[in-house]
Amino acid sequence: MAYGIAALNNWGLTYGSSWKQCVFLATHQPNKLNIHSQARISSFASLGTVLKRRSRVKDFGLLKSVQLGVFITSDDEEEMSEGFFEAIEELERMAREPSDVLEEMNDKLSARELQLVLVYFAQEGRDSWCALEVFEWLKKENRVDKETMELMVSIMCTWVKKLIEGKKRVEDVVDLLVDMDCVGLKTSFSMIEKAISLYWEAGENYGAVLFVKEVLRRGISCLDGDNQGNRGGPVGYLAWKMMEDGSYRDAAKLVIHIRECGLKPEVYSYLIAMTAVVKDLNEFAKALRKLKGFTKAGLVAELDEENVDLIEKYQEDLLADGRLLSKWVIEEGGPPLHGVVHERLLAMYVCAGRGSEAEQQLWEMKLAGKEADGDLYDIVLAICASQKEAGSVSRLLTRTEATSSIRRKRTLSWLLRGYIKGGHFKNAAETVIKMVDSGFHPEFLDRVAVLQGLSRRIQQPGNVDTYLTLCKCLSDANLIGPTLVYMHIRKHKLWIIKMV
Repeated sequence: MAYGIAALNNWGLTYGSSWKQCVFLATHQPNKLNIHSQARISSFASLGTVLKRRSRVKDFGLLKSVQLGVFITSDDEEEMSEGFFEAIEELERMAREPSDVLEEMNDKLSARELQLVLVYFAQEGRDSWCALEVFEWLKKENRVDKETMELMVSIMCTWVKKLIEGKKRVEDVVDLLVDMDCVGLKTSFSMIEKAISLYWEAGENYGAVLFVKEVLRRGISCLDGDNQGNRGGPVGYLAWKMMEDGSYRDAAKLVIHIRECGLKPEVYSYLIAMTAVVKDLNEFAKALRKLKGFTKAGLVAELDEENVDLIEKYQEDLLADGRLLSKWVIEEGGPPLHGVVHERLLAMYVCAGRGSEAEQQLWEMKLAGKEADGDLYDIVLAICASQKEAGSVSRLLTRTEATSSIRRKRTLSWLLRGYIKGGHFKNAAETVIKMVDSGFHPEFLDRVAVLQGLSRRIQQPGNVDTYLTLCKCLSDANLIGPTLVYMHIRKHKLWIIKMV
């Protein structure tokens, strides 16, 4: 557990240089930090005891433990030199700049003692400004090793956490991150993302949004440790946090809202928001399928016209958001991202069941140099078939001419199921016949679905001939047994029975 990481007394001091304009928070309760190094807990309790025994060091108090990847134990008591206690006392007086004090005692202090100086001034009731000054001096003197870096990161993370838990202004949190960068604290992870996570874990969702806005407003979204633009920056990271909670629409709206506020998110945050739109459309489609199933089972009533309009409007609003985001990516990201944009748009239209729009994105992807997977072509083909988009179906089938027989059978199966789903059984029958003529045997359930669909519509013009032709084709291929067809000519009161 990490205890007693320090703060400025009375919530603020004015420092001599510009980077020192920051307010820190005194800590009182134990807390645990989850930093990337997974640092072990190190015990510094013995340090306070040793300091208390020094007559010249007044009222140092008990120093609690902090996280660090090394152990500093009671064995270190004997290693503390006179110079260590002199440095503490001199720094406490604040009569001179910390850098001057440390420069004078440089040869008297070991690396371990310098770490303990950091920890001392980071404890509750001590001067946090001094801890930053000490670290800055260590950085300039090239005396910051991995252990010291981990120690300072742990201290800073605790300060950030306490500011957030204390519901302090987001400006104070951002000030702290800026100061951290000014003193040369380069972490192996993004401190901005860490702060967003801390806001989120504390239930301060609105605070997280305000924090992200402040970071963008100051133009510090690319502090060292947060320079991986393909992660979406602070806006994209917050959107991911929302998506993890299932708030897909909110994630997309966040990115759009921040962009429309005049701020400029990372380009990749738009792609993350488009992913959120895809996920929301997918969840919406699942809910609609369940609703249709309940309606078919008689568990719920048929949707009235008003509800149908609301459903269509919600879906159209989602698609409009996706198109807006894609426009911004193309404007700001340039040609390298065009293929990814069309891929996201394709996923959106597939989830929404928009066949012709999805087909267009397939060709746009190809033109952008990003070839879609063959299964995606088949899915779009099935959607177009269900909507009887003859032109789209014809264009998509042309690519099967150069494919293997296995791939061709799979494509025709998707086409068949698309026609079945759309209730276009004459087209489905033609597809079955085409498959049989090509040496492919449609799945049993697909054949049954087509025969049953045609038999229920046998009285519609042209369906009798289609039904008989299909039965003969399947019989010749030994896919069904002999079929008896009963025909009643009402005018002549004549029944005709024919074996097919």
